[in-house]
Amino acid sequence: IIIFFPVTTCCYDGLRNTPTGYLDLAKTMGASKWQLLRHIQLPAALPTLASGIRVAVVIAPIGAVVGEWVGSSEGLGYLMLQANARMIIDEMFAALFILAALSIALYFTTDKLLKKAIPWENK
Repeated sequence: IIIFFPVTTCCYDGLRNTPTGYLDLAKTMGASKWQLLRHIQLPAALPTLASGIRVAVVIAPIGAVVGEWVGSSEGLGYLMLQANARMIIDEMFAALFILAALSIALYFTTDKLLKKAIPWENK
């Protein structure tokens, strides 16, 4: 649920900021609402949606760890809580480092995939 808002707001912004010239031209040529969405609005919104996905991919592991703090007996969040309670600071920071490395790796992997999936984003 933590990734819902960045993805949804970016998708909404991308759809809302579709160039009006493209929409007017397609309407003039007789495009239906479905054709406008499929051929004009969605491709125009994909770069903005990709930004939301990049943010969400970084936030998701953090949300999972916070969820583990609240109600789990295993995982990185649980390990961090136990290390903190026992004052094993190096173990707590090791878990934090793993979380940061995981988030960074997910970001760069997602970024590469999105650049291949949306080649017009960088133009």
